[in-house]
Amino acid sequence: MTDEPDREGPVAGPGWLVSGLEDDIRPHMFAAADRGEPFALATIVAADGGPRPVGAQMAVTETQAWGFLSGGCIEDDVALNARETIADGTARRLIYGEGSPFVDIRLPCGGRIEVAIERVEAGDVALAELKRFTRERRPAVWASDGTKRSCQPVDDAPADAPIRKHYDPVQRLVVIGSDPFALAIGGMGRTVGWEVRLLSPFGPSDHAPFDLACDRRALDEALDDIDLNRWTAVAVATHDLDLDERALIPALQSDAGYVGVLGSRRKLAERMERLAAAGLSQAQIDRLRAPIGLAIPARSPWEVAVSVVAEVIASRGD
Repeated sequence: MTDEPDREGPVAGPGWLVSGLEDDIRPHMFAAADRGEPFALATIVAADGGPRPVGAQMAVTETQAWGFLSGGCIEDDVALNARETIADGTARRLIYGEGSPFVDIRLPCGGRIEVAIERVEAGDVALAELKRFTRERRPAVWASDGTKRSCQPVDDAPADAPIRKHYDPVQRLVVIGSDPFALAIGGMGRTVGWEVRLLSPFGPSDHAPFDLACDRRALDEALDDIDLNRWTAVAVATHDLDLDERALIPALQSDAGYVGVLGSRRKLAERMERLAAAGLSQAQIDRLRAPIGLAIPARSPWEVAVSVVAEVIASRGD
């Protein structure tokens, strides 16, 4: 007999590595600092094989851990060593796999993983700088030798630091609309850990689902308050050409990393003509992803949401 799937949310027993679903551990680093609590930061500094890249991290406190480095093979041991680092303040460098002294810990994928662990105090200057860069949505690099560390703009950070982690701003997703497609796109963005804003000037007045932050102001006013930079994606799902246009024009004129619109292919030519008539250049119009999402046979709101989130991720490499 198989277990029925849990339909109420990501609730699981302690044996499941649910904490590993969080790839960006900055919120937990900042939360520990806000509590005045030191923590250990474990970073992959070298890897030959394995599912996680150099720079992948875990944050460990005396009672909890977040992030993952190997998909479950080494996390418990890393957490154990991290808590020893919290206790004695000694930086550690661990090797797993080929050449490792831990013969009882095997990597099923083969290869070799090297992990550096450092203790970070709640009042650490580099941590405060990382928090500032994150709040200002600016990329930064964490550079450390295990005892001394800095957090600087990318161009100013040392390239030869033993521990080095590049942090980009958190992906922001601006969804415009209020129907099930807009809600699913917003909910999927939240699921993958993005910052999501729902702009719905004509939406219901009650609380939006999936804990979405909903802005009900006029689109012009709401969009004017958002920095549409390369780490911001705009997904328009209003099904109204006039409303779509009010959102698309400023989005396509901005530095937004992705702009897409939900709609039928039959109206695509008319949409492009209207954008050109509004004064947009051909280069700006060519940035539009329409119809929105990867070209897969998506039909339901959740399937469309998967295609949109996947296209946003793919667009980062454009």
